[in-house]
Amino acid sequence: MRAMMLVIVMVSVLGTCTAGVTGKPVEYTADGVTLKGYLALDDSVKEKRPGILVVHEWWGHNEYARKRAEMLAELGYAALAVDMYGDGKQASHPEDAGSFSMAVMKDMPTMKARFMAAMELLKKHPAVDPTRIAAIGYCFGGAVVLTMARTGAALRGVVSFHGSLATQTPAEKGAVKARVLVCNGADDKFIPADDITAIKQEMKAAGADFTFINYAGAKHSFTNPGATELGKKFMLPLAYNEKADKKSWADMQRFLRKALAR
Repeated sequence: MRAMMLVIVMVSVLGTCTAGVTGKPVEYTADGVTLKGYLALDDSVKEKRPGILVVHEWWGHNEYARKRAEMLAELGYAALAVDMYGDGKQASHPEDAGSFSMAVMKDMPTMKARFMAAMELLKKHPAVDPTRIAAIGYCFGGAVVLTMARTGAALRGVVSFHGSLATQTPAEKGAVKARVLVCNGADDKFIPADDITAIKQEMKAAGADFTFINYAGAKHSFTNPGATELGKKFMLPLAYNEKADKKSWADMQRFLRKALAR
């Protein structure tokens, strides 16, 4: 019942699809593992459009990731909510979420293979311009898209929302091909100030096109309408912040327009 209420809250806060937007489950594979994604696009748009990969929070590929893909489709993009855990696996408890996410973060070949499999699926879709691909990610997903940017993935841009910033393998000079936007909660207890300083220095040294925005009063998972209830349930410093959510979404839109310009 509580899970159902979270979904209802999410839909009511984020809105519903416009008439032309459709979404459908898609399956693809990486290293023999079946991955279950969700592709959203506006069927009324006839010309090829940019594609956006949406990487989920540490809870896994869920309704929230799908809703964000639909919101991107409403903006005119083709959006693929990816599956980084395999078989659409989801966590209902932070211990499982931490275990699932760390298994991927500690295994770079697996992370890269699963991300690139999703990217290739999106690029090959007939409605997508394969030369204009970007990625956004939330929490765990933010760390994933930053990692892909650091390793030189052929993306036009990446946006991290309340994602982990630390890395054991900083970007080398000239390696970052994508423009990078980090949307961070100023009151996020999971992000140490030293990590913010470090990524700013790292991106400057790498010569990256990098933008960092702090949202005042925003805690971890500030974009997710279900975060406050989850924080209370598991006694974690999570909270939805409507102002920061709307502001960061608008900042993302401006960023993507520039990054994906013809």
